[in-house]
Amino acid sequence: MKGKISAALCNVFGVLILLLVIASCLPVTLPALLGYEMYNVSSGSMEPNLPVGSLIYVKPAVPEELSEGEIIAFWRGDSVVTHRLVENRSLEGDFVTKGDANQEEDLNTVPYANLVGVVTCHIPYLGQMLVVYTSTVGKIYVICFAACGAMLNVLAGRIRDRAKEQQE
Repeated sequence: MKGKISAALCNVFGVLILLLVIASCLPVTLPALLGYEMYNVSSGSMEPNLPVGSLIYVKPAVPEELSEGEIIAFWRGDSVVTHRLVENRSLEGDFVTKGDANQEEDLNTVPYANLVGVVTCHIPYLGQMLVVYTSTVGKIYVICFAACGAMLNVLAGRIRDRAKEQQE
């Protein structure tokens, strides 16, 4: 009886750990398979609409089709910036943008070539998870956590086998 309870507990905890790993990876992996890029909001220029630490989903877009009021992501130097589109100047081939929390429009316009896409969705706080999961240490933690869940399931099987041997 004691072996059955131990095996069941190991099995339940192992499955829960594996489900937790899968569930925590879905917001990062599934959208990537659907063509979205994901970024962590690291500045407050778009607060309160996009709080710092949010995970944003960016879908590629045709620059000429974007309209005023949409939130776009674009390259500025080595980083991706997310601001609201104030004016789409198709003749010049650039955008005028502004952060919601900023008083003035951005000093520099954004060339069409720098466009990453349009922000379609954001999830507060999950941007930090993206930072962790894309780091080497984060990947090691996820793999180790999943391995622990798998090992608990293997242990449950061995406990059951040992209990059967003792009954016979």
